[in-house]
Amino acid sequence: MNESWLHPQEVVYRRYTLWFVYACVIYSIIGFSWGAIMGGMADFRHFVDHRLHGNLIVRAHTHINLLGWVEMAIFAGVYYIIPRLAKRPIFSLSLVKAHFWIHNLGLIGMVVFFTVAGALGGMASVEATPAEVESIVAPLLATMGIFGTLVLLANCIWAFNIFRTCAGWEKAYE
Repeated sequence: MNESWLHPQEVVYRRYTLWFVYACVIYSIIGFSWGAIMGGMADFRHFVDHRLHGNLIVRAHTHINLLGWVEMAIFAGVYYIIPRLAKRPIFSLSLVKAHFWIHNLGLIGMVVFFTVAGALGGMASVEATPAEVESIVAPLLATMGIFGTLVLLANCIWAFNIFRTCAGWEKAYE
């Protein structure tokens, strides 16, 4: 369909809304596959269930599903619906863009650092003391927390943008 009639900002807004959908699909495939591997491979399941900090790998899987698959789908849906309900364009396209990139950077960082901390902690726990394992894992989890803060920031950007778009919606219906 030719969209030359659309304002250039509307084209970009649609593109980003669809990118949230695409990210949702990609994260869901990764998360579902990850879960199948953890459930289907006895040695891997044993590692994440019984090694010190191995459960951090499960947390990575959980976060890619929740913050990747579920949240991205919600963001796409809300970005699609709210301008139609409020009868006005999104408050800030720049904030939509910032939200997308900051959220993805934060999520990928969280997943990587959860996974690395779980793998290194689990492998080290074979021969190292719990204190030694903790010294390996702690800086990785601190870094993961920085990436988690990025996800929180992205969610706050999203909330602000949605609230500003909705503010005064009644005037559009007068």
